Amino acid sequence: MSSKAGDEGYDDFLDAAGEGEAYYLSCENDHGSLPPRRTCPHCGSPELSEEPLPEVGTIETYTTTQVAAPSFSAKAPYTTAIADFGPVRVTAVVRADPEDVSVGTTVGLAVGRNTLTGNRMLTFHPR
Repeated sequence: MSSKAGDEGYDDFLDAAGEGEAYYLSCENDHGSLPPRRTCPHCGSPELSEEPLPEVGTIETYTTTQVAAPSFSAKAPYTTAIADFGPVRVTAVVRADPEDVSVGTTVGLAVGRNTLTGNRMLTFHPR
């Protein structure tokens, strides 16, 4: 389900994450990155393989938006976080009360919908 012509690789990643089969890309030097990629962003290698993303990650940093842009004001407050999933870090919206989010919170990755735009997006759920 591509929303835009240029989203093909990202949509494939969202499809896999939505089915519980999220993956990252690894080069022969064991650098990890998230798709879509044609080359490793760390060393430039074009040899990339899909590897299973760990099922849980740990929040490293987060921010809670209290006053959002007008188009998102109905969703405030909401929390966006960066979580460490081993070889890669993932950014997503945390589907939890902002009071329950902290550095070190263990999260799982899922795919949700932005209720304002209808677009699919990555979400974290505390475990």
